[in-house]
Amino acid sequence: MTNKQDNRCKHALTRRSFLQHTTTAAVAASTLTGLSRHAVAANDRIGVAVIGTGGRGGSHLSMWDRMAQEDKNVELVAVCDTYRPRVDRAAKRYKAKAYMDHRELLADPAVDVVSIATPDHHHGYQAIDAVKAGKDVYCEKPVTHWRQFDLLKELAFEVKKSGRAFQLGTQGMSDSAWHQMKKLVQDGLIGQPIHAECGYFRVGDWGERGMPIDDPNVKPGPDLNWEAFLGDSPKRDFDVSRYFRWRMYEDYAGGPCTDLFPHSLTPVTSILGAGFPSSAVATGGKFRYQEREVPDTFNMLVDYPSGITIAVLGTQGNNHQGAESRGAGGRLPIIRGWDGSLTIEAEEIVFRPTQGSETKAQRFAIERKQELFNHFRNLVQCRAEGRVDTWSDVELAYQTQTALIMGYLALREGKTAKFDAKKETIVI
Repeated sequence: MTNKQDNRCKHALTRRSFLQHTTTAAVAASTLTGLSRHAVAANDRIGVAVIGTGGRGGSHLSMWDRMAQEDKNVELVAVCDTYRPRVDRAAKRYKAKAYMDHRELLADPAVDVVSIATPDHHHGYQAIDAVKAGKDVYCEKPVTHWRQFDLLKELAFEVKKSGRAFQLGTQGMSDSAWHQMKKLVQDGLIGQPIHAECGYFRVGDWGERGMPIDDPNVKPGPDLNWEAFLGDSPKRDFDVSRYFRWRMYEDYAGGPCTDLFPHSLTPVTSILGAGFPSSAVATGGKFRYQEREVPDTFNMLVDYPSGITIAVLGTQGNNHQGAESRGAGGRLPIIRGWDGSLTIEAEEIVFRPTQGSETKAQRFAIERKQELFNHFRNLVQCRAEGRVDTWSDVELAYQTQTALIMGYLALREGKTAKFDAKKETIVI
């Protein structure tokens, strides 16, 4: 057996193990097979379900509840979590049906849109199951865990094949600044793009102090499904910290690289139309918070085939951005081309020409600020119009996450990560 065949086999076995007893999801998918994209989108009523009712899931629930208050055609109908006390609290508060298995939720015909706010290593599997069941998807970043590149590829393929709308939870993409800057680059204002920098700086590890343990004495059983939580991650004995404070551990998270950098890198790759990277290197480590496994400081350089380098810098040990901050994107990016640069000051996009350029400095008013609620609403609007071009769609997520996975692997291995564009594979 070749290495390629062996990898495919291992991935298939992992997926089969993770998705045991998928009959209910398959039934839901087959029910929708014959429906056109337009027919589903034309349905006035939209039933929303949230998978994952922890910290980030609470934000999802709040946004969907607000939308339901403003639009009577939107209804929050179901919630799901592997921890019964948490899902029961959410079900009671929002008068929704409670599930502890996302596959059973996906088989519910009342569910039209799925909002995923689970640990990183579940995102890809649950999103694939959702689009196969005919649901549109809002999925928290990162789109997959750093060790799940094959799953990332599979997700991109399945979403495109399904024709469903997909929105990644990089809510900074609701800010019109990035779309306006993209148009300016496309129009040739900065000339040939060559370099960009961005980053994310914050105080707080969002692990041991930022993720509370609901019940330090809880044990696996009917009210806590430890095996479901583990999914395709390494099998381990139950650990209350791993369950509630999963962002601390490499099995389930990737520190700033995959937790924060999707917010910073996504707008930049979109503005530049960068596509897939060619290589990535990274430095960093645990420089402040020692209890965790994942780095608290991460810096990476990513090269692209078109002759662009993007520098992404960050630490969770200091919150000075080094430049003005804008919403969830962290440090404001600088986009550099042969003829000039773009950045943001206050509520204006600023263009500055390079030395020797005959182009004059210019300023452009930003049309719309970032708003998390608008990011959720954009998915609903795309669904209603039968479109899949959300602000943070699956192709942009695929390209950006590929760079982040390469960066994380480069740091772990102490090597340069390269991307084989013909085979769409990462080579270390």
